[in-house]
Amino acid sequence: MTQPNVCHIANLTIGSGELAVIAGPCVAESLDLCMKVAEHLAGVCGSLGIHYIFKASYDKANRSSNKSYRGPGLNAGLKWLEAVKEKLGLPVLSDVHEVAQVGPAAQVLDCIQIPAFLCRQTDLLIEAGRAGKPVNIKKGQFMAPWDMKAAVDKVRSAGNDEVILTDRGTSFGYNRLITDFRAIPIMQKYAPVVFDATHSIQEPAGLGDASGGQVEFVGTLAGAAMAAGADALFVETHPDPAKAKSDAACMVPLADMQALLKRCLAIFRAARE
Repeated sequence: MTQPNVCHIANLTIGSGELAVIAGPCVAESLDLCMKVAEHLAGVCGSLGIHYIFKASYDKANRSSNKSYRGPGLNAGLKWLEAVKEKLGLPVLSDVHEVAQVGPAAQVLDCIQIPAFLCRQTDLLIEAGRAGKPVNIKKGQFMAPWDMKAAVDKVRSAGNDEVILTDRGTSFGYNRLITDFRAIPIMQKYAPVVFDATHSIQEPAGLGDASGGQVEFVGTLAGAAMAAGADALFVETHPDPAKAKSDAACMVPLADMQALLKRCLAIFRAARE
């Protein structure tokens, strides 16, 4: 059985003592955008010595409004992700929302992500485990960190020990999230832990028909998570966040990613000295 504090995704290991970053646009808006973001971040992470996994959602099934853009859909989205994987040689990650999506997604993805709202869905977790690919379970905003052990156990019950957990904040009243950094060492008892710095500053449905966010605090929370011992960082980014079709208020400008990751890497390494 894999040690709880290690997860292998393609040719990299999360929990190895080296920083890994999962990053990309919130939603796959076009193949051109995916390639542009992935290529830029691959260069940044390569220069810093950071392991990089490209992330983009082919479908956002939990948008605040039914009128919001959801993505290209399963078939087109997976083709775009496959193109990023083949042309740039990067591991790719995306979410699944239904049991029927797991099989096709596993043909392309190097890591299958379970959205936070679905982290208790037994059938989805077990099917993802059966697919034989690493599984990233995002902690529900409504979940205590110690309750995530049950989610990990569901995936591992299918014979799959390659699991990571991602913290993305906890509900605090209406349209607000807070981050309890105790969750990182608590959940590391069960699996390596990723910190989602952009969804943690989100204000869910805070704009009425869309989510708001306090993007100015991404660096603060990301640095704190590195100091708390997180194994990896999750960041959504876009060349022009104001024009992004999803989570525009939360995404880090692509041009700012190098400075953010350089600072986080320094804290990550200092915390392990």
